[in-house]
Amino acid sequence: MRITDVYNSKAVAIFQSEVASNAIPYLGEGLFPTKKKMGLDLKWIRTAKGLPVSLSPSAFDSVSTIRSREGFKMDETEMAYFKESMLVKEQDRQDMMRVQDSSDPYATEVLSHIFDDANTLIAGAKVVPERMRMSLLANANGHPSISISANGATYAYNYDPDNSYSTNNFTDVGAVQSTNYWTDTTNSDPMADIANAQDAVEAKTGVRPTNLIISKATMNLLKQNAKIKSAILAQNVTANIFMTDARVKELFANELGINVIVYTKLYKNEAGQAKKFYPDGMATLIPDGALGNTWYGVTPEEATLLEDSNYDCTIIDGIAVTVTNSVDPVQTKTIASEIVLPSFESMDSTFMLKVASSVAY
Repeated sequence: MRITDVYNSKAVAIFQSEVASNAIPYLGEGLFPTKKKMGLDLKWIRTAKGLPVSLSPSAFDSVSTIRSREGFKMDETEMAYFKESMLVKEQDRQDMMRVQDSSDPYATEVLSHIFDDANTLIAGAKVVPERMRMSLLANANGHPSISISANGATYAYNYDPDNSYSTNNFTDVGAVQSTNYWTDTTNSDPMADIANAQDAVEAKTGVRPTNLIISKATMNLLKQNAKIKSAILAQNVTANIFMTDARVKELFANELGINVIVYTKLYKNEAGQAKKFYPDGMATLIPDGALGNTWYGVTPEEATLLEDSNYDCTIIDGIAVTVTNSVDPVQTKTIASEIVLPSFESMDSTFMLKVASSVAY
């Protein structure tokens, strides 16, 4: 059996689709729907006022970094280009021969291992735009911006170059008085903070945001908040109640027309550390509907190799998955690459609140 009979980019695409159908979607995928364009000229990536996103210079031209099974590395070049690869080595090929024997108890395990490598690359590629989208929605300094660094390269995009967003659509609730931070569950007043933010957005845009994104830790602060407890008790005949997420969400829905979204999804950063997509210590108000788009450009692999019969290249959700084979040594290399950047046309209809003295990802 040839390894290409069981392992190619289309097989990986089918396998990935089957896995993804059972996975909880990234929050940002619904808020910033995927769109495709030729290349990725930043003049097409828009902020609220139709202005192009400001880009800080970064590194240029490099080959893909080989990604180990244990760690995480990311290779980046100009224009938000991300690329990684994994190898099927000569010993892996020997293991694949076991598939010929259907009674081999290791056959399924070997195939699963091979497919897991490719899925790891695809999953890693999907992490990148979600980090970007959440960075636009929650930034401790109040500026919608993106900054991702690895291997000596940094991509930095500023969506608020004139500081208008940080001036009009952001508040540090404890900047004047620290007892206003939601971590002070006795004195803070989260519902008033949110209502004021809703009013500010509505006065400026005519749109009243009706969704609130927070982390689980921030939800726990709301459940402990004295004013929220008092408001919930006032609506109940019993003297004591058990505070739950559902009770807090019901109060916000009834009193402020707010749908509370608790986003708990995690990822591993370049150092292999578990991180939150949406941080503790922030709260973001957004309106219904899409906030922008997640733009995918045409990667060099897609532009050059898709029509080349000597290479196996397939596009999966904007990500180019390329499988190549070498003779000496005998190896199969899988490369996942993407050119991606979100636009943020509805930026002015959102509002960020810094609700703790420190923000933790």
